[in-house]
Amino acid sequence: MRILAAMSGGVDSAVAAARAVEAGHDVVGVHLALSRAGGTLRTGSRGCCTIEDAMDARRAADRLGIPFYVWDFSERFRDDVIDDFISEYQAGRTPNPCMRCNEKIKFAALLERALELGFDAVCTGHYATLVEGADGLELHRASDGAKDQSYVLGVLTAEQLAHTYFPLGSTPSKALVRAEAAERGLTVAQKPDSHDICFIPDGDTRGWLAEKVGTASGDIVDRSGAVVGSHEGAHAYTVGQRRGLSLGIPAPDGKPRFVLEVRPVSNTVVVGPKEALATAEIAGERYTWSGRAPETSSFACDVQIRAHADPVPALATLCDGVLTVRPESHFDGVAPGQTAVLYDGTRVIGQFTIDRTVSAVPAEV
Repeated sequence: MRILAAMSGGVDSAVAAARAVEAGHDVVGVHLALSRAGGTLRTGSRGCCTIEDAMDARRAADRLGIPFYVWDFSERFRDDVIDDFISEYQAGRTPNPCMRCNEKIKFAALLERALELGFDAVCTGHYATLVEGADGLELHRASDGAKDQSYVLGVLTAEQLAHTYFPLGSTPSKALVRAEAAERGLTVAQKPDSHDICFIPDGDTRGWLAEKVGTASGDIVDRSGAVVGSHEGAHAYTVGQRRGLSLGIPAPDGKPRFVLEVRPVSNTVVVGPKEALATAEIAGERYTWSGRAPETSSFACDVQIRAHADPVPALATLCDGVLTVRPESHFDGVAPGQTAVLYDGTRVIGQFTIDRTVSAVPAEV
């Protein structure tokens, strides 16, 4: 096949490209410039898409003997990922920018251009597995559960899966990938993995949002509506947050309070006891199926609500365009804007963006 290898400058994408070459494919490497003013250097594991990353990707491509290009996707990234991130927070939701990047950039904009140029597939260093099932390709978890990235790939459709290539999915551990990179003479063999949000390399999401949307003081209230504190911007708070609340009135029982809800229209943050974070139901209208759609409108599945959360057995029901999930045991601290990915064993069924949550604890608690 003609393969376009997306090379971030990290060890995973470099080894993935190397395996594609070794498998006999015609491989071309590409690094995506996602910022018009990218930083020069990384700081440990913080940030990505810097000039240093582009240079690391080029050195890896040179080592593999494949052509290499840098494509400017900064405008698309700003519109589809950064602006979406800001608007979601302004609406009181908690977005996942990695999901949007996979959905809108790597497996939409990049894949579209790759197909236009005659490539058969896009290769990435994601840890996930593609399996040929009875009804077409299926997306499954990686062999290494600790590195499994099927959750952030849950947005991929059957058509996109048909043009993807994940060479690392069956690798038992990341240590083996690093060892292989060293054996191949790739200089990124011991390069730290990227963490945090790539366009907020210092990790200060609250400060970054304050610069983008400004500050506006408002009330922090308990579940009865009583004012217990104040804030300088509701967008800086997320469901489940405990630290940084600076409440002026302690809880009657003296226990810590947690953010239960963010109400952007009234610029209000609602806090309450930890038990109130228990969620009995989630629902959303923005859903996609990864491969074949379920055959019935109601089906059992496992649901994962964060990249590294444990899957929870649940019943999913699709009715009037709304996908509702009721877990067997309550979710903890779910926020609108998060993504719920549905599994059948190791196979990804599909995903949806959570629009509504139902607390398992009555408001009077």
